[in-house]
Amino acid sequence: MCGICGELRFDGLEPDMAGIARMSDTLARRGPDHAGTYQDGPLAFGHRRLSIIDLSAHAHQPMADTALQLTLVFNGTIYNYRELRTELVQLGYTFFSEGDSEVILKGYHAWGQDCVKRFIGMFAFAIWDQCTAQLFLARDRFGIKPLYLAQDATRLRFASSLPALLAGGGIDTTLDREALHHHFTLHTVVPAPRTVLAGVRKLPPATTMLLGADGRPSTQQVYWTLEATRSAQALSETAWLAATREHLSRAVERRLLAADVPVGVLLSGGLDSSLLVGLLAPHVPDLQTFSIGFEDVGENSEKADEFEFSDLVAAHFNTRHHKFSIPNSEVLRRLPEAVAQMTEPMVSHDVIAFYLLSEKVSKEVKVVMSGQGADEVFGGYFWYPKMNAESGSPLERFSKHYFDRDHAEYLQMIAPAWAATDVTSELIEKELTKPNSAEFLDQVWRLDATTLIVDDPVKRVDNMPMAWGLEVRVPFLDHELVELAARMPPELKLKLGGKFPLKAVSRGLIPDTVIDRPKGYFPVPALKYVRGPFLQLMRTILMSEACLKRGLYRRDYVEKLLQNPEAPDHFTRINGSKLWHLALLEWWLQVHVDGVDFHQYYPQ
Repeated sequence: MCGICGELRFDGLEPDMAGIARMSDTLARRGPDHAGTYQDGPLAFGHRRLSIIDLSAHAHQPMADTALQLTLVFNGTIYNYRELRTELVQLGYTFFSEGDSEVILKGYHAWGQDCVKRFIGMFAFAIWDQCTAQLFLARDRFGIKPLYLAQDATRLRFASSLPALLAGGGIDTTLDREALHHHFTLHTVVPAPRTVLAGVRKLPPATTMLLGADGRPSTQQVYWTLEATRSAQALSETAWLAATREHLSRAVERRLLAADVPVGVLLSGGLDSSLLVGLLAPHVPDLQTFSIGFEDVGENSEKADEFEFSDLVAAHFNTRHHKFSIPNSEVLRRLPEAVAQMTEPMVSHDVIAFYLLSEKVSKEVKVVMSGQGADEVFGGYFWYPKMNAESGSPLERFSKHYFDRDHAEYLQMIAPAWAATDVTSELIEKELTKPNSAEFLDQVWRLDATTLIVDDPVKRVDNMPMAWGLEVRVPFLDHELVELAARMPPELKLKLGGKFPLKAVSRGLIPDTVIDRPKGYFPVPALKYVRGPFLQLMRTILMSEACLKRGLYRRDYVEKLLQNPEAPDHFTRINGSKLWHLALLEWWLQVHVDGVDFHQYYPQ
């Protein structure tokens, strides 16, 4: 929906408005419809608006309520804002706008920090209380909307993207050794609060922070946790399926109605996005759907598009379908742009796919729904049954089928100056053994939904589309639906190859061919089977003077990958290119930390 930024001074000085302007300028693509700033004593806000609810100037931000002496900057959508508004009106509040932003302001005044427990949606927001000189920060349950922080003894800065904080200046860009270990073990996932930079942190999902202008320590509260336990009275399969259909239908309806602009669907051709089309099509005349595909790189690579299935679904529901086929030459040419827009280094093929697709989609609509989260919540990935069949401790069962590198290989890859202990295993073991999960797979799916998904698929689904002013809504991460799925027996989810509840509720709604097809992935083969100009690009990055000077990687490890990037052990356990992994991080650091013009690696 928007881009937000701000600064709170602790040292009695005025906030750096030039820094706020630089941060806001960096966020401009997230919110092309309006720009605003606000200052009160030690506090300053910046905001870039993407107008989706209440398109009038009354909903511009920063939004100040002079009567309540509260000011807000907000990124996201509160899907139940109408119900909350009605409740607040009954409490005596009056409104000057028609959107969800003002509901947050009034809700904070009425219910205090616990207001977030009432919000259904995706959000990151900051509220300045003039009366108490306190700043309140909050992030949604699944971290769908980002909130980056940089704090020292004199000030706190926050922003919707890491590059925006860097643009503000004064950030410690030293690499974080523990974060690097997470990055290279969990396919670029660096769980909150860390980032790869020591001077930048993330407010964790489902967390609020209250900070005073006197510099006293902030208070942080976790306002929601996910329990994955069985109820005393087991439900029948029929009851589970009925509940799934009810919760998913409500989640889709919420995300449709909370918009004053048309809503489309990113249609991959898989079960999840096709199910969303099936639920939406009867209620949305002239529903627009969007698909993207890529070019194969050779006989050994997987099929690079799923048009066979997306075309079938679009025809079945008579949607206004848009289909885009991207040649590898275009992927190569546009990769530098995508890297320049990455808020953190992200290696998944989805990143460039979402970047290129979102450019096209943003010319037609401002809001789309997408199927992200369904595989993690309902057990769709191929590694879940493999983990379940393993023996050993939860960590051993998980790491054998998920970690990109074991710790021994990590030490072979990373230069001694940047080595760390096996902090990723420590983190994952701690997460998997938290209480309130009944079985091993319950532990895994809770970890996925609350931690890993936040800083991989969810992050890129916000980052890349918002680079084009496109908001993506993810019904499968409706927290009530996730809570339902977390209570389901694992055998129900894994039945018939995984995601059985979604397959069952899809039957009779979408074509059987889509339901019964093998699971597909979102491939960009040129970034997996690294050949030709893509191999030359990665070689150039990893042999560059900046890379050699940084000294992050052991050179023998780099040479081994460059010599044979398609060797079986040069792919990760979930089938990613280890070479692309190394090259992407170095490329991102050159662009965002070193300040190298991203055009440097444009193909000639």
